[in-house]
Amino acid sequence: MSEQFEPVIVGFLCNWCSYRAADLAGTARLHYAPNMRAIRVMCSGRVDPQFVLKALKEGADGVLIAGCHPGECHYVEGNIKALRRFILLKRMLAQLGVEEERVQLVWASASEGKILAEAVDKMTEQVRALGPLRWQETVLSGNGQWVEATPVLEEV
Repeated sequence: MSEQFEPVIVGFLCNWCSYRAADLAGTARLHYAPNMRAIRVMCSGRVDPQFVLKALKEGADGVLIAGCHPGECHYVEGNIKALRRFILLKRMLAQLGVEEERVQLVWASASEGKILAEAVDKMTEQVRALGPLRWQETVLSGNGQWVEATPVLEEV
């Protein structure tokens, strides 16, 4: 009997919308993958890229950032800040060799428990297909040192 890989996903959920959407999904008894470990933050704009990197380094196979829809942030522009950080973070992770599916951003209001549940299910399947992250081998050279990027030289 072979065991199927079960990914660990850390979810940074906005207190005002996404965390309440997760609560609604639970009270509505929506069944979704139990792989996400929810961390409530006051706003998705408070999710520092270092939080994501630490989660991945400490063993998470993926990170989901969830917040209010753009234009509906309780802190006016927090989710726009989160979107800008997310875009830059994705570029950096790509340079480190981390697949883009491992870090995702989703908008879910307090009444959209089903949307959040579907996002968790979809991300769980995507990360399961990728397999474990193995940060030590992927990003570090196995001895705790950063892997030096090989410069790409264009032929003239």
